[in-house]
Amino acid sequence: MAARKNKGTVGVIGLGIMGGAFAKNLAAAGWHVVGYDISAARRREAARAGVEIAHNAADVAARVPTVLTSLPKPKALMDTVREIAAAKFKRKVVVEMSTFAISDKEKAERVLAKAGHVMLDTPVSGTGSQAANRDLVFYASGDTAAIKKLHPMFEAFGRRAYDVGPFGNGSKMKYVANLLVAINNVASAEAMVLGMKAGLPPQLIFDLVQAGAGNSRVFELRAPMMVKNNYKNVTMKIDVWDKDMQVIGDYARKIKVPTPLFNATKPVYAQAMKSGLGAQDTGAVCAVLEKQAKVKRKR
Repeated sequence: MAARKNKGTVGVIGLGIMGGAFAKNLAAAGWHVVGYDISAARRREAARAGVEIAHNAADVAARVPTVLTSLPKPKALMDTVREIAAAKFKRKVVVEMSTFAISDKEKAERVLAKAGHVMLDTPVSGTGSQAANRDLVFYASGDTAAIKKLHPMFEAFGRRAYDVGPFGNGSKMKYVANLLVAINNVASAEAMVLGMKAGLPPQLIFDLVQAGAGNSRVFELRAPMMVKNNYKNVTMKIDVWDKDMQVIGDYARKIKVPTPLFNATKPVYAQAMKSGLGAQDTGAVCAVLEKQAKVKRKR
């Protein structure tokens, strides 16, 4: 307990794939972590990793100076910030790490600011597997002093945190990064299917692409799943990714930026959803393209 007290205390609301990894890694690094999730299973899993479980979102905020939120939908964020604001606590810093429309985050920020709290817009670049391995990049935006003070905490569960400027810039940077992830993921699947249909062994395709100029971080993360044809070890669910795709597309249209390659990936993800793959990893777009190409794998 002494080591944890030396590092500090932090709260995590939302203990899913990403938030659960944040909480576990912070606890492992010696932080006292207080967490909450509406899912009893998620709460139990976090408790086994050394996370102190609170009764609700307000209870988390009551016990910590800084709260990280990693939530699935804007409504969950609004419910959370209203609960914290209504509790009339002294100043808290809320670090919002989900991927939502900037307008949704601004709405939440106004609620917290009115109650005397600070909210940072800090989306995360990285998948669930990267979160588990502390291989994350944080795009922090908002109060510069608050961001600087939190750097030791960010370093405990990620690779690097960047201060990208005024509130909202974090989300803008995340849209840029996720646009590339969307394209690279489908491009990786397309390349794998081309190679398999040509008769090349899946493992050979992976090994030689990884060794050459066509490699990418997304290929390295997702192509091993494509080699095994197994997408159940989820780093990002397709149905959650569908929400992120909508957010990016809406923003690009709002500022009138053409996104032809990004748009070309949408039907592939949509087909994955229609095929019942929504709960599997986004790498499962490979299965969609395999079916379209009538690839028959050797057993």
